[in-house]
Amino acid sequence: MHSDRGPRLGLPTPTPPETEMRTETGTRDPATSLITLATSQEIRDRGSAFVGYVYRARTAEDARKVLQYHHANANANARSTKEAYGIAAWRCMVVKPGRTGLGGPDEFEVEEGCEDGGERWAGKRVLGVMRREGAIDGVVIVRRWFGGTLLGPVRFTHIETCAGEVCRRFKRVEEMEECIQSLKTLDDLLATLRAQLATTLEQARTTDPSSCHSRAKNKVPDYRTMQEDLDLTKARRLIHARECAIKNTKTLIEKYNTSTCNGNLAQ
Repeated sequence: MHSDRGPRLGLPTPTPPETEMRTETGTRDPATSLITLATSQEIRDRGSAFVGYVYRARTAEDARKVLQYHHANANANARSTKEAYGIAAWRCMVVKPGRTGLGGPDEFEVEEGCEDGGERWAGKRVLGVMRREGAIDGVVIVRRWFGGTLLGPVRFTHIETCAGEVCRRFKRVEEMEECIQSLKTLDDLLATLRAQLATTLEQARTTDPSSCHSRAKNKVPDYRTMQEDLDLTKARRLIHARECAIKNTKTLIEKYNTSTCNGNLAQ
């Protein structure tokens, strides 16, 4: 039976600050290796508090483990003896039963579910937010601490606001991770091409001493600050710059290869 009541206000965070450890994309609990990818701003209304969290979950089993961890941790740190509402939803892209995943997108399906956590209908609200935001491979938890005053339907607005905030940040985290992976791949390619260009230039110097160019030194880029800040604009700009550098390096290699070939033919 649903009631707009709950336990008295507790701590709106599931993990004490002294046990948290910052990572590139969130907060890691060293005891479990679970990473809170995003935490929403706290919403307070007439004594009640609402906070959203998002974790990565590749399967429904991952989601259940996150829920067990989160609920146990939040309960251990609540000021009251009663449990706060823990509303949750998850969506995971999984391989269909009997398939291998090698046959393309049709072999995958979205497995999803939700829990009301004592707040009837709230789980479906959070799941609906995840669908609208296109959040996949994650579990969203919105925790509510009751402050003593009934809020009525507006509580669902607060729950959806918290869920939407962490879903959007989750997608930014995922996009940043894709950008970082692309940059690392482009960096490796560029380093290989620059080494090839250096070899080509060495060969060119033996036939034309005037074609002397300094050898570029490759420095491994550090993207940690950009990743922590989720600076997607800078990441996209760097990807474009790397692509241009790769194109220019290929052009130089082709130019000096052609020049060396023509010099050999002239001899």
